[in-house]
Amino acid sequence: MSDTQKIFERLKQDHDKHRDLLDRLLETSGDTSERENLFTELTKELKGHAAAEEQALYSTMLRKPPTTDDTRHSVAEHHELDEALNDLAATDMSSGAWLTKFKTFDHDYRHHIEEEEEDHFPEFAKYLDDDDMKHMRSVFERRKKDEKADAEVTPEKKEEAKE
Repeated sequence: MSDTQKIFERLKQDHDKHRDLLDRLLETSGDTSERENLFTELTKELKGHAAAEEQALYSTMLRKPPTTDDTRHSVAEHHELDEALNDLAATDMSSGAWLTKFKTFDHDYRHHIEEEEEDHFPEFAKYLDDDDMKHMRSVFERRKKDEKADAEVTPEKKEEAKE
């Protein structure tokens, strides 16, 4: 497996973990400790992953003009997903509104990672060189660990979110 494939395989491993957490959350109901714990774990995983992915992969891809639009699109989606997570955190977990919002979030997040895996990663691989690989290897794991440790569930209704 090439270094490029290893980088994208590592990102996909995170995505697979996120899919599992989403599936497990969909099996919960009400305002239970299980739902709260899984949601907290998902939030920390997603926020840590997104920040590290932006610092390792997307910062690299912004320097490659052919990938700039796709990179900006993905980073914008990260922001939208973060707002949705915050909105979920501000919504009563026992309400039907929470489940409705969660199902929308689930759909949007799965769409985002499928787009990354099927469209962006194969396209990005064409533009990466050895220096890029070295940078991404040195940044992703370190930043993910730090970002995940600092990530918090931050309740904030979408309508109250700052632009």
